[in-house]
Amino acid sequence: MKGWQFTKTHEPLQLVELEDPKAAPGRVVIDTKAVGLCHSDVGSLEDEGWMALMDAPVIMGHENAGVISEVGEGVTDFKVGDRVAICPTGPSGTAPGYVYDGGFGTKIHAPAEDLVRVPDELSMEMAASATDAGMTSYSALFNVGQAKPGMNIALIGIGGLGQIALQAAIAKGIKNIYAADVSEKARELAKEIGAVEVVSDIKDLADKDLDLIVDYAGFGVTTSDALEVVKPGGTVVLVGMGKLETTINTTSFITGAKRLLANVGGTPQDIADIYELMAAGKLNPKLTKIKFEDIPEGIEKLKAGEVQGRLVAVYDGDE
Repeated sequence: MKGWQFTKTHEPLQLVELEDPKAAPGRVVIDTKAVGLCHSDVGSLEDEGWMALMDAPVIMGHENAGVISEVGEGVTDFKVGDRVAICPTGPSGTAPGYVYDGGFGTKIHAPAEDLVRVPDELSMEMAASATDAGMTSYSALFNVGQAKPGMNIALIGIGGLGQIALQAAIAKGIKNIYAADVSEKARELAKEIGAVEVVSDIKDLADKDLDLIVDYAGFGVTTSDALEVVKPGGTVVLVGMGKLETTINTTSFITGAKRLLANVGGTPQDIADIYELMAAGKLNPKLTKIKFEDIPEGIEKLKAGEVQGRLVAVYDGDE
């Protein structure tokens, strides 16, 4: 198998060739068909703070979909030929691309308990995009944020995660949904999807009596501004890790009895819920496809802000 291996921060990914994995008990071997590229991949390569999460050297890629090619002893729920995705925050507590070799490689040796079936009507690139961007955006909005119709809600960052959250919110009947993004292209996308109002700065929505703000950008000031803008008693959910630190005004935070919650990942059921919306045609995130050999260049494009929507590498045989 081949893969793009992470060794340490500030070092480029290395193309390596390794022995094909064999399915251990409780695990399966997956032939990778599609893998999403994430801003956290950029963070891993640029910020030393990520090193604590990485069992380096490791082949990166935590948004994976593929076909099972081998099943280990004790695995009864899946068989060779099944189309599956991997929940990166699943029951095993081990994440592909961090703890074990992920989808920037042509094969993945994954715990069976973390697998989610991919419906036949979904493309592999769509399935891969839902494993982190879909799962995380959905969980942050509906599980942590408890979003419901009738609430006034704003989303910061209409990129890979935010666009999925916006579509999911509308699909679930939330009408008072607003969006903020510094990118003109992202604002145009938010308008196309159906946000009630789209602004470049969350502070421009201070008069909307917002019950909930989900910060999918997480660039420090976006979080502190969200806490200023959300109504007294309101909630801000932080998802994005654009910056690993922020400073907040504790006076308005405390006197307004506001809540700041965090979300990381989600569950296999969240991914299954996203797949249901996708299969029903209610969720169709914007994707840009690249090839396996273009993964390092794709990460550079993410870093430069040149990607709208979600970037997915599609491997031979599933284009």
